[in-house]
Amino acid sequence: MKIAALLLDWYDKNARDLPWRRDKDPYKIWVSEIMLQQTRVEAVKDYYERWIARFPTPGELARASEQEVLTYWQGLGYYSRARNLLAGVREVCADYGGSMPEEKEQVRALPGVGDYTAGAILSIAYNRRVPAVDGNVLRIFSRLFCLEEDILKAPAKRAVYRLVQEQIDRDRPGDFNQALMDLGAMICVPQRPRCPECPVRELCLAYERGVQEVLPVRSPKKAPAKVRLAAALLEQDGRYLICQRPAAGLLAGMWEFPSVELKDALPEADQLRNWLQSVFLLEVRVMEAEKQLIHTFSHRQWHMTFYRCRLLSAAPELPDKARWFSLNDGDRLPWAGPHHNVAVALRGNKE
Repeated sequence: MKIAALLLDWYDKNARDLPWRRDKDPYKIWVSEIMLQQTRVEAVKDYYERWIARFPTPGELARASEQEVLTYWQGLGYYSRARNLLAGVREVCADYGGSMPEEKEQVRALPGVGDYTAGAILSIAYNRRVPAVDGNVLRIFSRLFCLEEDILKAPAKRAVYRLVQEQIDRDRPGDFNQALMDLGAMICVPQRPRCPECPVRELCLAYERGVQEVLPVRSPKKAPAKVRLAAALLEQDGRYLICQRPAAGLLAGMWEFPSVELKDALPEADQLRNWLQSVFLLEVRVMEAEKQLIHTFSHRQWHMTFYRCRLLSAAPELPDKARWFSLNDGDRLPWAGPHHNVAVALRGNKE
């Protein structure tokens, strides 16, 4: 039997019950695929259900503000995904009457949509014979065909894409792609693949040669750069000072407790006090450290210390993008990364 036949027979008996698989709505498939980038399936389920309840159609999402969209994305991370999804849906509503286009070039041109996402949408929603090649598929096919090239590099990715094109089922391309997703999640996992349970092991060259745990070949990731930050927990009349990050860059437009990147020359407390004076014209005393945490992004790692601060004189008028904020209203704003956890902890201490 061919790979597709074995895989689909296994999928029919073992497919995961996932909320976005309950219909073929291309918008729902799009949302789920964007959420699943860099995020585990179990973590996505609740976010997906809540998202669809609030934004059940492209039109509902297109009419929402970016701040509300980011709030519903809160906790999923990689917030550029949410911004691109919003921009893409608005483009679909403006240019295609709210219906996802059916040509790969048009889908691929939408903000935040790559080859994999376009393939998933077109194959699952429209039964188009288009591969959807992600990390799972790269791993599976590198083992099936014993590919020794680095799968993170373009030649290996092109080779896998061609192989998937050759193998994809003509009648059930969407199920074929989803079967590969499930196989990669459940059987052909990165470490200690469960080969005895694999439906295609007899066709797998890596299994035949006993090198399934060696493949795929991947170049090592560069360690994220360490960045030290000090943040101010400054309270006045039951409200905390917060500010909005710049409109571009990391965590763009999201809200946080005022934070400064630290240098080595001065003590942390002095740097934070001087920065609050220069940016907000605030005279404060930096007191004890309330919380320390580490938050890792793909390219950098924040090492953060949150300091309790106390005003020493009346606060002047705040600049734009800053405000005094009640933590009881905390869920109405999209918080920047770890600042959300700190806000939740502070709110819990008040209750």
